[in-house]
Amino acid sequence: MSPLIMVAPTGARRTKADHPGIPLTIAETVETAIACQAAGAQAFHLHVRNADGSHSIDPGLYREAIAELGSAAPDLRVQVTTESGGVFGVEAQLATLSQLRPAWCTLALREAARDRDIARRMYRFVADQGVELQHIIFDAGDAALLAEWQREGVLGGAESVILVLGRYTADMNSNPDDLEPLLAALPPVGRWMLCAFGPQEHACLTKAARLGGDVRVGFENSFLQPDGAPWPDMAASITALRNAIGSAI
Repeated sequence: MSPLIMVAPTGARRTKADHPGIPLTIAETVETAIACQAAGAQAFHLHVRNADGSHSIDPGLYREAIAELGSAAPDLRVQVTTESGGVFGVEAQLATLSQLRPAWCTLALREAARDRDIARRMYRFVADQGVELQHIIFDAGDAALLAEWQREGVLGGAESVILVLGRYTADMNSNPDDLEPLLAALPPVGRWMLCAFGPQEHACLTKAARLGGDVRVGFENSFLQPDGAPWPDMAASITALRNAIGSAI
């Protein structure tokens, strides 16, 4: 079975100084989404930015972006982020979810754990509202926390997760060899996805696809080709990844 390919072109911290193709405005985000869908992306991980380019989880900005994406690329599934970006606390994340009620979102377990009482309210809210939640797992410690909260009945069961390789290494570079140990640390989950930092992004994602996972590719995690040169644009990265996965599975 072919993996779901999600694109994450923006992130909370990247700027055009990192790569000129990183979309910051809603218009740029829509333009990027159209090109990425044409290249083979089936889902879009959405970040929004304030007018000054800073990270935002503002429900109004999200509503505007989701509406524009729905009009321009109606078959592209949209997932929003609750990422704190070093700015937002758990209460602000809950407020965004409560006001926006997105169809699909991500939430990092380690961020939710900063206030476990609010975290329980968040998980209860998304379950009650039917929000599809993808838990972010960075390491074995996060996997252990996921298992703990499963045992305590905090979560909904058959959790969807995205594994992240390389974010907290010294050089922020991922290695395909780190995937299987992280998978082995997970408790039973439903669907899993992988994203990876650095020039080995595609090698990690290709391995994930071979092992039955979905993949998330994008300038949020890496704008570098395997040789260290930047990709010309986001669509070129998606095309290359599709070709690599097609040859591997």
